[in-house]
Amino acid sequence: MLVRRLGAPSDFDLLLDRVGDARVVMLGEASHGTHDYYRIREQLTRRLIAERGFSFVAVEGDWPDCERVNRSVTGAPRGAADPQAALERFERWPTWMWANAEVARFCRWLRAWNVERPESARAGFHGLDVYSLWESMQAIFDYLGEEDPRSLEAAQDAYRCFEPYGKRIEEYGMASRFVSARCEDEVVRLLARTREQAAHDGPDRFAAWQNAEVVAGAERYYRSMVGGGPQSWNIRDTHMADTLDRLLDRYGPDAKAVVWAHNTHIGDARATDMADAGLTNIGQLARERYGADAVVLIGFGSYAGSVVAAPRWGAAAESMTVPPARPGSVEHRLHELLPERALLVFDGPDQPDWVTGEADHRAIGVVYDPSFESWGNYVPTRLAQRYDGFVWCDRTTALHPLPAL
Repeated sequence: MLVRRLGAPSDFDLLLDRVGDARVVMLGEASHGTHDYYRIREQLTRRLIAERGFSFVAVEGDWPDCERVNRSVTGAPRGAADPQAALERFERWPTWMWANAEVARFCRWLRAWNVERPESARAGFHGLDVYSLWESMQAIFDYLGEEDPRSLEAAQDAYRCFEPYGKRIEEYGMASRFVSARCEDEVVRLLARTREQAAHDGPDRFAAWQNAEVVAGAERYYRSMVGGGPQSWNIRDTHMADTLDRLLDRYGPDAKAVVWAHNTHIGDARATDMADAGLTNIGQLARERYGADAVVLIGFGSYAGSVVAAPRWGAAAESMTVPPARPGSVEHRLHELLPERALLVFDGPDQPDWVTGEADHRAIGVVYDPSFESWGNYVPTRLAQRYDGFVWCDRTTALHPLPAL
């Protein structure tokens, strides 16, 4: 194991050496509301794009929202001149995940980087997630209405099937227990039609195909939620992994991707108790699909500080105090062993017991209750198997959400 104190930009050289010729680098976070994680991911991603030729950033966000950001950062037609304007249009809760000052700063840098380069060499910004059923459906209507009106019937059939549930799409999952209420056939027809269109070149056609894949994934996701268990989680992460596959294919044989997502998605599930529960994630799937040598997984963590989160699903975001990590956890050990900021790279066969043995590793979601720390918010983890490297920030501060329009 190699350890480097973080202070200067050059301190990340150790990680770039570990990246080498990797095709995919995944940068995690222990919460969705910590300034320090986003800031360090920005710094790392800038170097990966500028020095190692990485082709795009793919995030744990919705495709339609991120497509507006992509148009802005690549200088595409109909793209906002300021990426922050695109970020401020994010409407799905929790908006602060991507509509924040830290992401706006990175996207402004990315746009400035891109406009100095030919279109074929510009780095994109894309969403991997599965939730945006209605937004993706609307995007398909908009595209077909302009490009292929004859295919509108397939989209209208799918829309009519979901229409009774309105924005309460979770209710579709309950209704889908009855075969007559399922929209699977309509979605399959829509997907087949847009796949035919995607055979022709062009970013708009590819975006329409991806939106149809989102509709298909969302239909499976909401239908699977009824049964509980691991299926809905696995459908979501498999969809994200499949989207990453399509993006790499789209960008060409030499394409390389940076992924931004929570530790629970990018850290290999097989090194946690997630595997015992039958759960997989994009970190595990990437290692299996591309090979461990082609994938670098970087986790993040902290001991104490503050975070933006909500006390319950759908509630307003607020800045909360993150209490000191509980004794025996990964974070408690690192607090005792490492300086304020450090980078760990798990390289070579001889690793200390405290990174190969199992310990609880904190995971803060968009819904967070600090008082629950005594018995929840932790994932049993073998750190050196879950990640290839780890960014340590002893004390962290809360993210800066953008004001809603």
